[in-house]
Amino acid sequence: MMYFETSFPIRYYETDQMGIVHHSNYIRFFECARNGMMADGGYPIEQCEADGVTIPIVSVQCRYKHPAKMGDIITTSAAIDKVPLAKMVIRQEVRNQDGVVCASGEVMLGFLDKETGHPVRCPEKLARLIESRLNDR
Repeated sequence: MMYFETSFPIRYYETDQMGIVHHSNYIRFFECARNGMMADGGYPIEQCEADGVTIPIVSVQCRYKHPAKMGDIITTSAAIDKVPLAKMVIRQEVRNQDGVVCASGEVMLGFLDKETGHPVRCPEKLARLIESRLNDR
């Protein structure tokens, strides 16, 4: 599987009055890992769009398990199990500094021609990148 993770501290603006991370931020944390994975692989999302393909979110599933809190250092990860054709499924997870899973889920992305908005297959550069890293973990 292609795998990537990144860590950062919970910021004050991501929490509510009780110091608990607001549920909507986990979707942003997922995005940090997805974008980081593409950049780390040498094909950042900006390049994909410059090549004429956008990657919109089709669906997001998030399961909340344990609250992340102000002061936590979280690790967010993204994993791709197979080379996509028309849709890309990414498994995602957020853990705190103790390794406790705070949230997990799955994001499905599509591929659209930037000019026409019509569905297209996964860009060849991205497919090759994923294929080359299927043994990451």
